[in-house]
Amino acid sequence: MATKINKLLLILLMSVASIAGFASDHDQIVEEETGEEETVFNPGEMIMHHIADSHEWHLFNTETFHATVPLPIIVYSAQKGGLSIFSSSRFAHNAHYNGYGIHHEHIYAVDAAGNEDKSVAVYDFSITKNVASLILSALILITVFSLVAKGYVKNKGKAPSGVQSFFEPIVTYVRDEIAVKMIGPKYERFMPFLLTVFFFIWFNNLLGLLPGGANLTGNIAVTLMLAIIVFVITLINSNGYYWKHILWTPGVPLPLRVIIMPIEIIGMITKPFSLMIRLFANITAGHIIILSFIGLIFLFKNIYIAPLSVGFGLFMTFLELFVALIQAFVFTLLAAMYFGSAVEEHAHDEHDHGH
Repeated sequence: MATKINKLLLILLMSVASIAGFASDHDQIVEEETGEEETVFNPGEMIMHHIADSHEWHLFNTETFHATVPLPIIVYSAQKGGLSIFSSSRFAHNAHYNGYGIHHEHIYAVDAAGNEDKSVAVYDFSITKNVASLILSALILITVFSLVAKGYVKNKGKAPSGVQSFFEPIVTYVRDEIAVKMIGPKYERFMPFLLTVFFFIWFNNLLGLLPGGANLTGNIAVTLMLAIIVFVITLINSNGYYWKHILWTPGVPLPLRVIIMPIEIIGMITKPFSLMIRLFANITAGHIIILSFIGLIFLFKNIYIAPLSVGFGLFMTFLELFVALIQAFVFTLLAAMYFGSAVEEHAHDEHDHGH
C-alpha cells in the first residue's frame, strides 16, 4: 500500500513540476510595446518556443533570473574560412559574432555592415537542444541498462533485485507479447533493436515532460530517422515470399496483380511514414494542449481562470505520462509487425500461381 502511495505522489510531483516548467516559459514571449506599460502575450510564440529546437537550452526563467545553458555552435562556410566553433552565448542579445548572426534559430553570414549576406552558404552542424537531449538520453539508457546487466550477472539463478527487478518484467513483456507474437520463431535477431527503440522513445517522452525538457520525440527529424531505420531493417531481413507478395501477389488473377503491385509498393513506403507521423503528432499535440491551457492564464490576465487552466493542464500532464508509454509500445509493436511480415514464410507458396 505504501509503495502505491509513493508512486502516486511521485507521478503527482512530476506533473506539478512539469506544469511549473511549462508556465515559466511565458517570460520568453512577452514583448513590451514602445512607450507603453502594457505587455502583449503571444501564445503561439510561447508554444513554438517550447516545442521547437534551439541553439541554447532554457531550463527555467523568472523575472530576476534566467537559467540557460549555452550550447556549441558549429558552422561551416567556405567563404568564411571553413569551420567555426564557438558558444551560443556569443549570440546573446542578438549580437553578431565571427561573421555570423542568428534569427529564429537560423544562423546566417553577415557582411561588414552587419546585414545578412545571402550570397554566403552556411552549413549548421551545431549541438542544439534536441541533440544535447539525445546525447543525455543515450547516456541515461547506457547507465540504466549497464546496471540491469550487472544485476543479471550478480543475481544469476536468484530473484531479481534493484533496478533489474523494475525493468525485467518490461523486457519480458516486449519479448513475449510483442516480438514472439508479431515476428515468430525468428524474433531473437530483432530483440536488441526492439528493446532499444522502446526504451529510447519511452525515456525521451518522459524527459520531454520534465521542466525545461526538450521535445525530442516531437521533432519530426528524429521520428523520421527512427522510421527509416525500421524500413531499412525490414528490407534487409525480407525474404522471397515478402517480395513475391509485394511485386507479384500470389493467389489472384493476372490483371489484378498488375493493379495491386503499385498499391503494395506504395503501402510498403507509407508504413514507415505512418510510424513517423504517429509518434511526432501525438507527442507534439500533447505539449501544445498543455501549453495552451497554461497560456490561458496569461492571455486572459485573470486569476479566476488559473484554477481551471492548471486543473486541465495537470490532467493532461497525467495523461501524457501514460501516452509516453503507449506511444513507445505502439511504435515497437508496429515495427515488430513489419519485421514479422518480412520474415514470414509459407511452405505452400508453390500453389500461388494465377488462374
